[in-house]
Amino acid sequence: MKKLVVLSGAGISAESGINTFRDSGGLWENHRIEDVATPEAWRRNQELVLNFYNERRKQALSVKPNAAHYALVELEKYYDVRIITQNVDNLHEIAGSKNVLHLHGELFKSESTKNPELVYNMDSWELKTGDLCELGSQLRPHIVWFGEAVPKMDIAIDITEQADIFVVIGTSMAVYPAAGLVNYVGYNIPIYIIDPAKPDISFKNNMTFIQEKASVGMEKLKEELGISF
Repeated sequence: MKKLVVLSGAGISAESGINTFRDSGGLWENHRIEDVATPEAWRRNQELVLNFYNERRKQALSVKPNAAHYALVELEKYYDVRIITQNVDNLHEIAGSKNVLHLHGELFKSESTKNPELVYNMDSWELKTGDLCELGSQLRPHIVWFGEAVPKMDIAIDITEQADIFVVIGTSMAVYPAAGLVNYVGYNIPIYIIDPAKPDISFKNNMTFIQEKASVGMEKLKEELGISF
């Protein structure tokens, strides 16, 4: 079975009602990225950061996967599908995708501030000051903030290098290092880019642009792949 590797971004979740800072003038719910999504923000105002991600979890609990998420699940009938997502929501998993790698962390997990390898599933949407890990240190959102290393990047590169087909869906290809994954796709491996705005990455061979939102783009992708479901 051929390996189809997907790099998904905010565009696929946006159709479910999850907005991104790029959709709202560089702000997340009236907050600057620097104030809620950086290590400096955590050190400066821990309460603000905790509350911000509590609100993100509440929002995530109110939405459902959309047609694009389910189309990726259907592709598993035809391909060995591996999803590398920049999104921190769990909509891929709720839809039923079996192999999902979260590059930028997961919204419904927390981690120790003393040992980041101590990661915990969250039972609710709320993480508060005083919630401690087993070492006695404050728990923080299990999110890769701007300015932090991306621990799973090497795994993502390895998955990308094995792709027989590579699909980019709902991402502007502007956030690095994730955007650089396309450089690890094998020579002459077909690449499909699904996004209303055409990113400036036309330097690869066998690149097909589908300038549609995620759900419509997935319908066109299945036509390109010659399958029906």
